[in-house]
Amino acid sequence: MARRPKVISPEQPFVVRRSKIAGKGAFATRDIAKGERLIEYLGERLTHAQSDARYGDDDAGAHHTFLFNVNRSTVIDATVDGNDSRFINHACDPNCESEIERGRVFIDAIRNIRKGEELNYDYAYGRDGTESPEDEMGLYGCRCGSKKCRGTILEEVTKARRKQLEAAARRKHHDKHTVSRTAHKKR
Repeated sequence: MARRPKVISPEQPFVVRRSKIAGKGAFATRDIAKGERLIEYLGERLTHAQSDARYGDDDAGAHHTFLFNVNRSTVIDATVDGNDSRFINHACDPNCESEIERGRVFIDAIRNIRKGEELNYDYAYGRDGTESPEDEMGLYGCRCGSKKCRGTILEEVTKARRKQLEAAARRKHHDKHTVSRTAHKKR
């Protein structure tokens, strides 16, 4: 049996106001039921190369929470033509989740949410293995206040993922030293 597509609420079920988590946040204006589709994450669609050119890694030690990685070829930049979805903050014990369907991103409630409660989902930023402990708790630090807070908006590291990251770091280290020795021989 085919699954019925979820429909976005006709009236936005939240308002944007100051948040204790970070800057502005989205707060429920009514009770929201588990499974309800709240909003589509909108903004300018870019390639990863365009996104990297627009927001370099060294941009004053800031990460770009208005960028949403859709797939290998597309990033949504909600700072351009975006909507209020960009104000839904991160939390380690979230009440919403992002769903990617046919290249579109939606925010759905994963539990019942009471009127006045702040909406949030786990950003789970991807890791590449180069994050220092200072980056993890500083640049990517989490202030959600949850009892389950892992201290960072970076993805949780499972044993399998830790092995992948360690292998990538070893390859990067090996490649760096191979390039250094090759460059040294050319002198």
